[in-house]
Amino acid sequence: MSFTPLTPQQLERATEDPDWAGEFLDAYYDPDGEDDIGPQAFDGYLDKAWAGIQFLLDAADATVELDQDGYPIDDEGLNGWTVENVRRTAGKLRELPWERLAEHYDPVRMTERAVYPDVWQSDPEGELEYLRVHYAVLVAFFDDAARAGSAAILQFG
Repeated sequence: MSFTPLTPQQLERATEDPDWAGEFLDAYYDPDGEDDIGPQAFDGYLDKAWAGIQFLLDAADATVELDQDGYPIDDEGLNGWTVENVRRTAGKLRELPWERLAEHYDPVRMTERAVYPDVWQSDPEGELEYLRVHYAVLVAFFDDAARAGSAAILQFG
């Protein structure tokens, strides 16, 4: 899962033309078309940590739904997040320090619930660190995007 910033006008265009959205994302991550992928500005790449982070957010009674907030742009997993969605999420995440989320880390329960990617008991401390690092990426992305007045696109893959 990854969040990519874009202007409100670009989000409107992506909503009207999902093919353009795909082209925008391709150009954002591979500007010269040579597959040396790397973000041009900032992004919120969560790798496979997104479901573990969502588990912790839910356990902490946070009202952030990483894979449900926003609105669908296409049938293949692109979701648009308006400037207001981004600002609201940034505010909620700022109020939720990692330490509060980490209190809810339960590798056994996460495994029982088959929380993707279902690796929580193989190296519990290492996986907790993996979640911490990607939560920091998530918070930084939304904070930076909110300050910049950006909208966002969520994509899987």
